[in-house]
Amino acid sequence: MTDLVLPRAGLSGMLRSEWTKLRTVRSTVWSLVAMAGIAIGLMSIIAWAVMRQWDTAGSGSQSYLAEHPLDLILSQPLFIAQLVVAVLGVMVISAEYTTGMIRSTLQAQPRRLTVLVAKVLVFAALMLGVGEVLSFGAFFAGKLILSSHVTVSLGDPGVARAVIGAGLYTAMLGLFSLALGAIVRHTAGAITAVLGLILIVSQLTSLLPGSWGAHVNAWMPTNAGQLVFEQTVPADALLSPWEGYAVFSGWTVLLLAVAAFLFKTRDA
Repeated sequence: MTDLVLPRAGLSGMLRSEWTKLRTVRSTVWSLVAMAGIAIGLMSIIAWAVMRQWDTAGSGSQSYLAEHPLDLILSQPLFIAQLVVAVLGVMVISAEYTTGMIRSTLQAQPRRLTVLVAKVLVFAALMLGVGEVLSFGAFFAGKLILSSHVTVSLGDPGVARAVIGAGLYTAMLGLFSLALGAIVRHTAGAITAVLGLILIVSQLTSLLPGSWGAHVNAWMPTNAGQLVFEQTVPADALLSPWEGYAVFSGWTVLLLAVAAFLFKTRDA
């Protein structure tokens, strides 16, 4: 009697497996709901409140909002929503280490880089799709709410790039956080690291003196990446929006390379 030889699972099988795991975990669903609630729901409430108080607002506030409507529509909501993205990105891989499921995954697919590549591709596709849907949804909702006093169009300078860039930033931040999760392998530690970088370290570098301090601040991962969803960038900025996104992408690729090396060489 001949032995039954089963085909070795490949990348396509791992992609289906990772997609099944990702979409059936409750944390993924609630994270996406939270992102939508912040990007569209909370933004709409704040924009509606601002319009209600328009006549009593100072001329300076009115002129600033008229010139920078995407600050209210995109930048401020995304600054909050990115925290959800960061946590979700970490948990995509760190949760498997916490529960011990990573051992079962690696038994089913011993080729570790195939596992990591599948996680990266599936999560990147999800975050890019969700990010673009929410950024365009937020833009059109905000445009409608502000229309009584502020006009904004995708054809305005920098607007289309900023709206598209918000989705691109969401996807890259997700991968950046996933890489940190793979490196640290501990959910609380990785979340602390990525949120500390976004909320504390990136802000503190603005206090560094001189030209070198300005360059350090500009080249911090999220500081550089956020330029891509800003409608306007100061003329004296060290990086353009797309240069900033390239810097953020470079940091992410570097972390993913470190994560891949450690994922392949460390015990599960």
